Amino acid sequence: MATPGYPAAPHTAVDPTAGTAFRSAVDAVRAVEPRVADAIGAEIQDQRASLKLIASENYASPAVLLAMGNWFSDKYAEGTVGRRFYAGCRNVDTVEALAAEHARELFGAEHAYVQPHSGIDANLVAFWAVLSQRVESPALHRAGVRQVNDLTDEDWAELRRELGNQRLLGMSLDSGGHLTHGFRPNISGKMFDQRSYGTDPATGLVDYDALRATAREFRPLILVAGYSAYPRLVNFRLMREIADEVGATLMVDMAHFAGLVAGKVLTGDFDPVQHAQIVTTTTHKSLRGPRGGMVLCTSELAEHVDRGCPMVLGGPLSHVMAAKAVALAEARRPEFRAYAQQVVDNARALADGLLRRGATLVSGGTDNHLVLIDVSGYGLTGRQAEAALLDSGVVTNRNSVPNDPNGAWYTSGVRIGTPALTTRGLGTAEMDEIADLIDTALRGTAPATTAAGAPSKAQYVLDAQVRDAVAKRAADLLAGFPLYPGLDLA
Repeated sequence: MATPGYPAAPHTAVDPTAGTAFRSAVDAVRAVEPRVADAIGAEIQDQRASLKLIASENYASPAVLLAMGNWFSDKYAEGTVGRRFYAGCRNVDTVEALAAEHARELFGAEHAYVQPHSGIDANLVAFWAVLSQRVESPALHRAGVRQVNDLTDEDWAELRRELGNQRLLGMSLDSGGHLTHGFRPNISGKMFDQRSYGTDPATGLVDYDALRATAREFRPLILVAGYSAYPRLVNFRLMREIADEVGATLMVDMAHFAGLVAGKVLTGDFDPVQHAQIVTTTTHKSLRGPRGGMVLCTSELAEHVDRGCPMVLGGPLSHVMAAKAVALAEARRPEFRAYAQQVVDNARALADGLLRRGATLVSGGTDNHLVLIDVSGYGLTGRQAEAALLDSGVVTNRNSVPNDPNGAWYTSGVRIGTPALTTRGLGTAEMDEIADLIDTALRGTAPATTAAGAPSKAQYVLDAQVRDAVAKRAADLLAGFPLYPGLDLA
């Protein structure tokens, strides 16, 4: 049963009016392309039947989902509120202003920009806003002009060289950083001269003294904090001190833990909005909104951030901004704080359950919403563990661990998180059961042998009895926590 005081699945309950709306929408799709309608129905059934432990996924409310399917999708709205390049955008202005208002109030930010389509878009807006403020604006001032089109060809060529010769320092990918924090396969790594900081090999924690030394030596324009697979907290007060010392702008990507900030679980030194000049996030994950991005910043950066479109973004997705406004309004309710705290409580219970069963966890546990299992202790690669768990009804994703010998494709880790199952109503008691399901499935799995007689990094053998038993237990567990109860698409 759910943790006392935390009701089961209130966020995803579907009332009769919403249920009729969803059924009508799917019927309308079916009349045009029945295969898409079938895929929509299959997806909700798959999500209902699976233990969703992907740390970056969640379940949006019916109100958020319905807000995305409307006539705002037909609008072009380049520009910002009150300053559009197209006529007829007064209603877009309303929803964008509401979303930005809710974001400012929720996070205590001086400015909010809700147009980014995704997390990477939000990061690109942030990068270029800092470049605009720190590099472009001084160059325009020196040349005595107002905009780049007024520069001479010589001055423009010099500015382009200067924009392309800046430094960025972010967390390494195998320590829990994100691809968009300066890595060569991503556009961020092609924009900047990039260097990474890691974690202490003995503790798995950020080594602030080592980071400070690297920052002093490298002297980046932007210091990036935030993570996608780091199971502990980051002290953003210290990060700001380090940034200020070397003249860097502190940018925090809180896409993964924005819900914990919104829910006031992370406060003081651990609240990035109170310390960083610019903060980016997605609006789904732990925030439970639509797929999209957002930028929060100080007033000094506001005018530069607001140039996101057309600087790096296409036209705003007005229907998604409407859904963001609804999700942010939901996050301002008192029950969201209870949800955010339960996410962390559940993650700690899940980590404790795995540790008691002998699993190896990166950093030895968690302080946030995610847990990173080093599955090499089970004799498996991350790819094998991910696939075996999926066969058993447990949805996770493989992930690198620090100094991973298997690289970023096969990996040695599996990342799990609690935002989605907490939304569904599961509590700490269920987390211990899930820990046992994960451990049982992994212990029942072994690498397959290649034709050359070596252990495979991809193929695996999962005991069929173990698989079936774990899948049945998972299904029995989920039966007590219905997803979108009241919704029948049949």
